[in-house]
Amino acid sequence: MMPTSQRGGFCMRSMNLLDERVRLIMMADRQSTPPPLLCFTKGNAMSFIHDDFLLSNDAAKCLYHDHAAGMPIYDYHCHLPPEELSANKTFNDLYDIWLAGDHYKWRAMRSNGTAERFCTGDAEPYEKFIAWAKTVPHTLRNPLYHWTHLELKRYFDIDEQLNEHTAPAIWEQANAKIAELNCAAILDKFNVALIGTTDNPGASLEHHKKLREENILPDTVVAPSYRPDKSHQISNGKAWNKYIDGLGKSAGVKISKLDDLVAALKARHDFFHAMGCRVSDHGLTHVPNVTCTEKEAKKIIKKARDGEKAERIDEEKLTVYLMTLFGQWNFAADWTMQLHLGPIRNNNAWAVEHLGPDTGFDSIGDYPQAEGLSAFMSNLAGMEQLPRTILYNINPADNYLFATMIGNFQDGKTPGKVQFGSGWWFLDQKEAMQWQMNALSNLGLLTRFVGMLTDSRSFLSYPRHEYFRRVLCDLLG
Repeated sequence: MMPTSQRGGFCMRSMNLLDERVRLIMMADRQSTPPPLLCFTKGNAMSFIHDDFLLSNDAAKCLYHDHAAGMPIYDYHCHLPPEELSANKTFNDLYDIWLAGDHYKWRAMRSNGTAERFCTGDAEPYEKFIAWAKTVPHTLRNPLYHWTHLELKRYFDIDEQLNEHTAPAIWEQANAKIAELNCAAILDKFNVALIGTTDNPGASLEHHKKLREENILPDTVVAPSYRPDKSHQISNGKAWNKYIDGLGKSAGVKISKLDDLVAALKARHDFFHAMGCRVSDHGLTHVPNVTCTEKEAKKIIKKARDGEKAERIDEEKLTVYLMTLFGQWNFAADWTMQLHLGPIRNNNAWAVEHLGPDTGFDSIGDYPQAEGLSAFMSNLAGMEQLPRTILYNINPADNYLFATMIGNFQDGKTPGKVQFGSGWWFLDQKEAMQWQMNALSNLGLLTRFVGMLTDSRSFLSYPRHEYFRRVLCDLLG
């Protein structure tokens, strides 16, 4: 053991070093990246992404290395493009596979003062990569810092921490391996057994058909998910009517009234089932606490098809009416229903107008979740037609609400029939994953938890499953 005097001196030197780091952090806004002292490695000899990353005790290490690490991945909800899967896409460069379309990174870059042309604009791919590299050191304690270096390590065997100084070499090293990383190679590398894409009911599913018929991804099942949100979003009448026209064309039904709409949606539900779909997905701010009769729904559809402006209550009523039908159809087809609840989308009207949706201007919403959700599920349960259900919340204030809500509707037959889904979107990082699992552990059965998904559009997101497993094992350990 180190003598007390030496230990004291060691601690003082450590504190002095810490003080210097804090001083440098305070000065970091005057520099393009934090100074070299903030790279917590010994030279370039080792990475903080080591074998026991995030595993703080022996039990956690045993659970992860001996059990969790080698398990297959069931990515049952994501936004990977089916057309890229069916083409077994090969990527052009590190930007193409890693940065294009990633609104998580764009939000961080904007917060770092990066011009929009380097996010969604017309800058060259390498310029955008350099702009991201300059941002990475400033993401310390943001999950992007961990994800970035996990992905560089797992896909490209790169241990260096990314910043503007290491970026040119990392760009070259990663691009030298890009040709090896087509979709099939990535899914094989990470032992991905299943992918659930997210699909509009009007989609042809031609790419899913090609995947099945040509056996392009022999070790991975790719299944569609039925996402009918647009069918009840009548507040934007012009967009809704255009969507309904397309839906009717896909279903072979001319939609002029409620019965036509229901027939078209049901026909597509049946088609999706034939194509291997076993999951529906629904993105709502909240389940409205209203009721809607068939007579009311018929009036709402007629008004909307006639081009009359819909009131907010009209959309809420139609949402509940159709959601109830979706739940009944799911129960009959033995599907699982996913409810993603809580975000407030497209907050920055100017940005959305100029850049479009899904470009990084969404956030956590603050909606009343309990009563509408309870009434909706109670109605289906009362009809004995409540399907297996996963509830995801985006506001951590609702963790205990959701963790207790699921206990109201278990049926005593199916273990974990109603699930409190894993941390989602703004909550899919270490701290919020722990919050979700702690709430579930305290109020339900963690052992019946359905587990993690990527919810990602990026083929470089599979280390998020590793991240989740390490957090889970550390929590249990």
